[in-house]
Amino acid sequence: MKTKKTIRNIPQERTPIGVQDPKERAGNFDEVALGYGLEDTLNESERCLMCPSAACIAGCPVGIDIPGFIQKMIDRDFRGAYDIVSESNLLPAICGRVCPQEDQCEGVCPVGDTLEPVAIGRLERWIGDLAIEKKWENTPYREANGFKIGIVGSGPGGMACAADMAKAGCDVTVYEAFQKPGGVLRYGIPEFRLPDAVINAEVESLARLGVRIECDTLVGRLFTIEQMLDEMGFDAVFVGTGAGSPRFMGIPGESLNGVVSANELLTRCNLMHAGEFPDYDTPLHLGKRVAVIGAGNTAMDAMRVSLRLGAEQVFCVYRRTKAESPARVEEIGHAEEEGIDFQWLTAPVEILDDGEGNVRGMRCVRMELGEPDDSGRRRPVPIEGSEYEFEADMVVYAIGTTANPIIGQTCKLKLNQWGYIEVDDDLATSMAGVFAGGDIVTGGSTVILAMGAGRKAARSMKAYLGIRDTDVIYLPEPERSKGRLFGIEVEEKNFSRLRIA
Repeated sequence: MKTKKTIRNIPQERTPIGVQDPKERAGNFDEVALGYGLEDTLNESERCLMCPSAACIAGCPVGIDIPGFIQKMIDRDFRGAYDIVSESNLLPAICGRVCPQEDQCEGVCPVGDTLEPVAIGRLERWIGDLAIEKKWENTPYREANGFKIGIVGSGPGGMACAADMAKAGCDVTVYEAFQKPGGVLRYGIPEFRLPDAVINAEVESLARLGVRIECDTLVGRLFTIEQMLDEMGFDAVFVGTGAGSPRFMGIPGESLNGVVSANELLTRCNLMHAGEFPDYDTPLHLGKRVAVIGAGNTAMDAMRVSLRLGAEQVFCVYRRTKAESPARVEEIGHAEEEGIDFQWLTAPVEILDDGEGNVRGMRCVRMELGEPDDSGRRRPVPIEGSEYEFEADMVVYAIGTTANPIIGQTCKLKLNQWGYIEVDDDLATSMAGVFAGGDIVTGGSTVILAMGAGRKAARSMKAYLGIRDTDVIYLPEPERSKGRLFGIEVEEKNFSRLRIA
């Protein structure tokens, strides 16, 4: 008889993951976290309690059956585990690497009440990597339904929406402004966290579903959303362009040479090979002393990229403490190991000119924490008389982003006061047939939340078009009111094929 799992009889320690040596990895772009081996995976899987009402499923924005796939791994049915994961998540190898599981599925894991939570993200990464290695694919039978769907942006939200609409039988075309698909996955996350090979493999799964991706196509400049619905014949459109416009502080000196946004720095390196100049014609002009303002995941990426490209010293300048930093704990730890110099409780008030239009440093002020603000974090307050000069020859802003303005400038979609697209509870915009989700609606967020928005928008698009969706259309028996027509629920707005003799 199988012994019931309890907190006392599972492996007590969270299975560690191998990483590159900090001194070595600071000089290369190879992946830092090396991933689990088979025995690591099986050991960590045994730590799952198989909760009957699993909080981790509700904690996952795309609703993966986490205990289900972990049980398959315990049974060594790895293909079965992948099948369960891929029902909800098209990008397991990506999400296993970059999603903040500690705030989502792992954050609500009951094991974490007593021990460290189950390493769900590491298990998801392992099964995603195995699927890539084995070339597994789940391409369902699809019968064309005649609907034509346009997706603006090939980031995680656009990819998730495209996959669900393709599986429903739609003819799906994705438009991407850059020369390669992937959106923020490609241009915003460096290879030492998310290798290009993983992105390429996951994007290929879209192609197998029949999705077409057209790169170098900037919607809003080549054609508008209105033209997509009218002249180009799309029945519905999903906008997932992200929030790619950088924020600045508005302090003196921001126009000096040597001031850049983290988005620009990362895009030049990740997508345009600036680190390989002059083999690629993308200059970077990296400074020797680089100061990155901000302490989120993008700031960590910008600092660690600068270090790998040859900066002699890299600093993190943040107005709060380490405890309030929005970056993942793992990313801060890796940055500290690599030698990043953290200047906590420090805020810049001016960027200083060397007399020739270049950055020579910053004037900063020391801060202390006061009462909590609207975000729940303690508000930083300047300490009177604490100003000082901080030497730097390059300043990188990583304090967040705002809405990509092009779509809003070129169509009649209703925007909110911050320039993000306004949507209702179903992610429908003010324009009939147009839906939106991800950062262009919520502001900067995470990969998995964008994917969740893409999937939610797909459900709404199917309902709008009257496409059969078993997750939405089938109602519990007491709620059915319209009966059946030719054996099909009337709510499905579907049809039955009849053969006339």
